[in-house]
Amino acid sequence: MILTLTLNPAVDISTTVDRLRPDHKLRCDAPRYDAGGGGINVSKAIHRLGGTSLCLFPTGGAPGMLLEELVTQEQLAFQTFPIAGWTRQSFVVTESTTHQQFRFGLPGPVWTEAEGLAMMDHLSGFLDRIDFLVVSGSLPPGVPVGFCAEIAWRAKKSGVRLILDTSGEPLKQAIRESPFLLKPNVGELAALVGTDKLELNEVEEAAQTILQQGGCELMVVSLGPAGAYLFTKKTGVALSGQERTCFYVPAPTVKKQSTVGAGDSMVGGMVYGLSQGQSYEAILQLGVACGTAATMNPGTELFHQADVTRLLHWIKTAPGSHNS
Repeated sequence: MILTLTLNPAVDISTTVDRLRPDHKLRCDAPRYDAGGGGINVSKAIHRLGGTSLCLFPTGGAPGMLLEELVTQEQLAFQTFPIAGWTRQSFVVTESTTHQQFRFGLPGPVWTEAEGLAMMDHLSGFLDRIDFLVVSGSLPPGVPVGFCAEIAWRAKKSGVRLILDTSGEPLKQAIRESPFLLKPNVGELAALVGTDKLELNEVEEAAQTILQQGGCELMVVSLGPAGAYLFTKKTGVALSGQERTCFYVPAPTVKKQSTVGAGDSMVGGMVYGLSQGQSYEAILQLGVACGTAATMNPGTELFHQADVTRLLHWIKTAPGSHNS
């Protein structure tokens, strides 16, 4: 069973406008409303691939009620826990004349200490019933930076494989408890190893630094439109029928409309593949296909299954994959 946890969910609103101009009343097109937040998007991706998961997320106020309605429309299984603050909203505006996208994210409600403890107790009740736990997205205000590390410790103690997709200090503290899989981008990986930036030829060494220190078992480093790397420890695991520590998957070139939810779609594809017993190289291929397919749709729509199938075929037959 897969459980996704979204600590700072959102009602995602997307629209288009001719052009953003200051001091003008801007006439927007009809808005689209989607259930958003890292873990919820991951569950949406899993569902679109034919899998099942359970969403766990907090709700508060009128936006929280709307969020529950939107998740229900997606036909996702979910459970919520109440908080006093109102569920946040995010806003995406695309200029129809330039196709530039502007993303506005609100910080979310401030949690009390009691709400954080209640959520942790709620989560702990699932740990003896699940195989995979996906924690994706930012922490809401008021939640201590060690929160993800506490979740990682509890997951490890229960034998649950934790897939963690967050950033900053929460990620730095969480790697002390060795999550199963981390999915940083290059900038986030650079921060983990204490440098301002990484060149592409430095990514593997940085990833191996975290792996060899016990920071995780697997690391997938997203390269955006260039694809992604999967790294495992130097001892190697069976990839492509051989002992390998690195696998690269290039991303197909597509007409991009929106990057919202692309990373979550990638995580959803990988977790679905893991739940189906696929190899590490296969889960990376599926993840890149899902993430790329998500960029082909406007606003906060995520991907279509038909696009994933077509892109996955391209990836599997592309000459650009590299193993080491």
